[in-house]
Amino acid sequence: MRSVSYAQFGDPAQVLRLVERDTPQPGPGQVRVRLLLSPIHNHDLATIAGVYGVKPPLPAVPGTEAVGVVDALGEGVGNLRVGQRVMGGVSQAWAEFYLADAARAIPVPDSVDDATAGQLISMPLSAKMLLADLDVTAGDWIIQNAANGAVGKLLNQFAGDAGVKVINLVRRNAGVAELAALGIGNTVSTEAADWREQVTSLTGGAPIVRGLDSIGGDGPEALLSVAAERAQIISFGNLSGRKIELSSDMLLFKQATVRGFWGARTNTKPADIARMIGELVTAASSGALKLPVEAVYGLDQAAQAAKASAEPGRKGKVALRG
Repeated sequence: MRSVSYAQFGDPAQVLRLVERDTPQPGPGQVRVRLLLSPIHNHDLATIAGVYGVKPPLPAVPGTEAVGVVDALGEGVGNLRVGQRVMGGVSQAWAEFYLADAARAIPVPDSVDDATAGQLISMPLSAKMLLADLDVTAGDWIIQNAANGAVGKLLNQFAGDAGVKVINLVRRNAGVAELAALGIGNTVSTEAADWREQVTSLTGGAPIVRGLDSIGGDGPEALLSVAAERAQIISFGNLSGRKIELSSDMLLFKQATVRGFWGARTNTKPADIARMIGELVTAASSGALKLPVEAVYGLDQAAQAAKASAEPGRKGKVALRG
């Protein structure tokens, strides 16, 4: 079968190759799935580059989330059937066929399109877990940068449902209109010299108690500059690729806390994760949650797809098809 692979860590646009591999055979408790769509996530690109929290042995097949059709059942599998569409977090998804744990494969309701199903777990679940981790209540103000990213948009939706107020920072003036077109307000572009004053105007001077940083570099410092005393800044990503830069004055005199969040090492209880996944499936089934795909590439175009995924200003994920 055809599969994407990389034999060394580096720029995904340079190291990804299409190779021929044996079609995997499902073991006990597994199913083999024929790939329909697999989104390209930032953590996929970071893993390929060798800068993520885990490094797979090489050569490796990337891809951590997908939607596909069950093609074969392993021994003891009784909860799924051949021909059934399933979704969820997996490994080695960028191939014509991949293996999945039958207990974790989530059946896809007919009302959910492939684009939404293929990315329903990773980013939406992270947004829900992040909101819970922030430990805020209705009426609280939080602030996030990279607000026009997938998690940023979803966090607005879930925070709004909980009555939590969000200030959204974007790096380009065009990002304000982009989010407004999606019905997301309270957006400020940091291109503006007076962006801090704009933030204060939006909150009416109310304290901003939490911040979510996805940029790294000077991102946390910028959030702290408008956050309240004893605020917490949660580091979720590092789009800049730079080390976090923090002044001691900001930490000392605001008595602030900066800490990390990694969904793979979350303290969220399994029962809560199951509940959140159920909420996501219900929302997708009703049409309340739709996740767009901007472009779809074939497996033989994985390098071009990775390059396209890294471009700013996208309105949806880039995905690979089987």
